[in-house]
Amino acid sequence: MTPTEFLTIAGWQNAARTPMTGDASARHYARLTDHGRSAILMQAPDDGSTPAFQKIARYLRLNGLAAPTIYAGQPDQGLLLIQDFGDQRFADIADADPTAAPRLYQLATDVLIHLSRIPAMAGLPVYDGKTMADQAMLFFDWALPDQPLPDPALKEPLRQALITAARPFDRQQRVTMLRDYHAENLMLRSETGLAAAGLLDFQDAMQAHPAYDLVSLLQDARRDVDPQIEQDMTFRYMAETDHDSTDFYAAYALYGTARALRILGIFARLNARDGKARYLAFAPRVRANLERNLQHPHLSDIARVLTPWLEATA
Repeated sequence: MTPTEFLTIAGWQNAARTPMTGDASARHYARLTDHGRSAILMQAPDDGSTPAFQKIARYLRLNGLAAPTIYAGQPDQGLLLIQDFGDQRFADIADADPTAAPRLYQLATDVLIHLSRIPAMAGLPVYDGKTMADQAMLFFDWALPDQPLPDPALKEPLRQALITAARPFDRQQRVTMLRDYHAENLMLRSETGLAAAGLLDFQDAMQAHPAYDLVSLLQDARRDVDPQIEQDMTFRYMAETDHDSTDFYAAYALYGTARALRILGIFARLNARDGKARYLAFAPRVRANLERNLQHPHLSDIARVLTPWLEATA
């Protein structure tokens, strides 16, 4: 089924279609407008992400969070017609008015606090130490420009060090992890409370330790987050969820490290394979977060493995 056929069945055949800026994935979006109403057409590859988006959106809405309503769908063909949350991205608002950033990040943190208080969505894959380590190995597959690939001999030692560091946290609470939870995927709505935060790009959700999405939010690969905001929101999360600070900071540093390694690999791949060079501008920020996380004592074995590469690419 073509998008045009889909829109005809859905009753949007006469809508004006405006392409929207996509993300690093193969998904495409267009805003539809028709006599005062609007919606978003989402086209995704046949990779299972569209049915997942539907199911996770329903879970989030049933639990009091603002995921888009699905107006129509052919999920097996990667087509969805979803609610339009507008153009007020947290990132754009904070960039235009830095004084708004604390309020936006508090709202985003409160969404994560809410997720920690409800059962994780059943049926999601589990993000445990092995999964974390396997995904971080993308770091070894693609090189950033003018930088050597890490020594392949470091791959298995790093993988094992990550798995070992994750063991204490694999036994702890898991929450619904939205995965790409950052200011570009959060939309400010006119609603009150948690509904003011419109959630997007959650089709890759998993069950994970609560620190993962918080570090995704506060160590954003795409924009600088004020260190005071990072500190305040981490304190807020721990206070509201009764997490031990020593334990939580160790988990925060670990998942931040694994995430940074994976993202560096993704950015290098986007440049080399897909011709998307703009993501290279974010790599220094990701590396800085990586180096900061590696200072945590719980990650000493990981830092030891990565030291040769860090020194060679300094």
